[in-house]
Amino acid sequence: MATTVARTLLKPRQVGTRLMGSSTSSSSQRTALYELHKKHGAKFGPFAGWDMPLVYADQGALDSHLHTRKHASIFDVSHMLQTRIVGKDRHRFLEHLVVADLKELPVGGATLSLFTNPSGGIEDDTIITQQRDSLYVVSNAGCADKDLAHLLKHAKIFQNEGADVEVLKIDDHSLIALQGPASQKALEQLAAVDLSQMPFMTGQFIDIKGVPCHVARSGYTGEDGFELSIPTGEVVSMTQALLENPLVKLAGLGARDSLRLEAGLCLYGSDIDSTTTPMEANLVWTVGKRRRAEGGFIGADVILDQIANKGGARRRVGLVIEGAPARAHAKVLSAEGEEIGEITSGVPAPSLGKNIAMAYVKKGFNKKDTALKVQVRNRVQDATVVKMPFVPAGYHKI
Repeated sequence: MATTVARTLLKPRQVGTRLMGSSTSSSSQRTALYELHKKHGAKFGPFAGWDMPLVYADQGALDSHLHTRKHASIFDVSHMLQTRIVGKDRHRFLEHLVVADLKELPVGGATLSLFTNPSGGIEDDTIITQQRDSLYVVSNAGCADKDLAHLLKHAKIFQNEGADVEVLKIDDHSLIALQGPASQKALEQLAAVDLSQMPFMTGQFIDIKGVPCHVARSGYTGEDGFELSIPTGEVVSMTQALLENPLVKLAGLGARDSLRLEAGLCLYGSDIDSTTTPMEANLVWTVGKRRRAEGGFIGADVILDQIANKGGARRRVGLVIEGAPARAHAKVLSAEGEEIGEITSGVPAPSLGKNIAMAYVKKGFNKKDTALKVQVRNRVQDATVVKMPFVPAGYHKI
């Protein structure tokens, strides 16, 4: 049964996007798949107050990354927040908090959206799916308690004004992401349904091995794939059944980070945060056309003014970097040596054999092919602005 009880806020321990591996802590939370991860030789690290698998005994992060691009991998993402918004005023309520046009989203349709603050900053990014009688919302683990408190606070305000809306925290389902080009066939073997006509960014309820699950065709790797919300009591057996396919392996947060960066996808707390506006982050496309005309969401005055006037002092860009990889907080310089920005995420890209990064630079230095420099330790290295994603997306189209 879904509840409205929030957990205590536990912040992620990170350096940029690089997770700091350490022994697990008795105070950390564990997903229902923890023992299965241990059985497969997982090395754990703390993330958002959870003990999460980083890599497994059978392959390191590099091999896991490449396996996902070629075949399919399962990522345990049960630490993420799942909520349902119900009531006849659910669309009006959630549209006050996010920038998406939810009223026009078809049943089964899903969209990436942003929780915003009065300054126009991004409080979190989230995926929202239109269900027949509710809105299904998946939010980042590092913002889970903050997001739930935000939802409950504003729901109370709406309720006090007579609105019919309720926020339900889903605490009886776990979440796994099956990602990679072999994902569809692997899932079809268990679900006994044809998934070829299920487009990217849609969701539906499907019986998998006789178990009702919510299946969304989405993910965080740039590949085709699915996010499966599974009753927690069934998630271990369901994951084991998927692993019986020789093309499917478990993958940890190490590979997930390099995969999402190659796909040009932001990590909250690194590439976007409460000071970053949609315009600066190149996420204006998340603001629905009707929402641009009507506003009505928190921070709309700032965000819509920036959209209209191409405002904001900086822009998020992709960089290819010569020499050593540049990590978060490395300085970005103009060709003449002026400091113009900072790296937010950076990795050696396994799919490309190049060092890539995301950065924020002063507006005017964000055009494709602009030659820049990056300071890596005591060295200054050449960098070039490139279009993202770095690796072409493999999303399913029909």
